[in-house]
Amino acid sequence: MFIRYSIAANADEVARRFSVDVPEGYQPRYNAAPTHLLPVITQESQKGISFFYWGTPPSWANKKPLGEKIINTRIELLPEKSVLRKKLREKRCLIPADGFYEWKKVGKRTSIPYRFTLKDKSQFCMAGLWEEYEDVQDTMNHTFTVVTTGANESVAPISERMPVILHPDAEQAWLNSANESELLSLLQSFSGSLDYYSVSPRVNAPEYNDRLVMLPAPPADQFGNLTLFD
Repeated sequence: MFIRYSIAANADEVARRFSVDVPEGYQPRYNAAPTHLLPVITQESQKGISFFYWGTPPSWANKKPLGEKIINTRIELLPEKSVLRKKLREKRCLIPADGFYEWKKVGKRTSIPYRFTLKDKSQFCMAGLWEEYEDVQDTMNHTFTVVTTGANESVAPISERMPVILHPDAEQAWLNSANESELLSLLQSFSGSLDYYSVSPRVNAPEYNDRLVMLPAPPADQFGNLTLFD
């Protein structure tokens, strides 16, 4: 399950890369996690950044197990489930990022976090779906989910899954196309190679949002114990 990424670029960098207006409330996220309020670009508001909750608002987080927070949508399910096909047609978004994290299992209770970036360390977009609904207090909530696919050659040694990274030429098509077949064709494993390196197990803590979490660190398990596995 894909559960962490980063968008460490500042507001001006995000605005230039995606040609959008960035609200004053924007802050870099070095350890974006489910329930966090994060920047997205929707097909309905393509000229500006919106802030949606990843998976579920924090007020609901303790009421649902992780698997029910709908933080990921597997690409394989999109053509099979009518509710997902409707979202695919009507509720698509771009999720700005500049890196993502995956964990390599090296034992029953041992996993090592790694950060993945493009070779040139530039920003990119992950494909997402979003929805809006009113809670029991009649408050309107907006949430998003990240579309995932099978790992490419760079990610496969660490994880079986990865987020769908859209090619820059496909970003506008993802927002604007009305053709379901074309939209599905855009959702492929990233064809280019990625850089990756082990990071501090501090990334395991969603509340830890510091640039240090992105820096290379010796391979260590979730308890901070150094390991020979890499």
